[in-house]
Amino acid sequence: MKTFGLSKNERIKLKKDFQKVYLSEQNLYSSSKKLKARYYIESSVNEFGIKAAFVVSKKAGNAVWRNRVKRILRATYRLNKLGLVELCNNKNKKLLIAFSPNNLNQKKNKTINLNFIADDFTDLLEQLKNKI
Repeated sequence: MKTFGLSKNERIKLKKDFQKVYLSEQNLYSSSKKLKARYYIESSVNEFGIKAAFVVSKKAGNAVWRNRVKRILRATYRLNKLGLVELCNNKNKKLLIAFSPNNLNQKKNKTINLNFIADDFTDLLEQLKNKI
């Protein structure tokens, strides 16, 4: 596994995994309320680690804008995931996370870049570390 990669094994793909995340109703918001993370923590002996998904609503903007937001979210996750992955592996926890923008949309934010989201994303990851 690459240190800063995001393989298919690290992504939420199955419908039952998405259902676990969205039915758990455990939410975290970044300090400026730009980003939201829904998560589900499972204590399991045989399977542990993190699976992540990046979700943007159709109401947020057109396809180009939504795909750009997902690309930026994936990039910030890849760069900052190492501490969270090690924590889950040490405690034998399986963590499913769905990241999404909370107060971001195309009307308010025409252009969006990595620096705009990076601080809020690291804040979310620190909150997740405290919950585990």
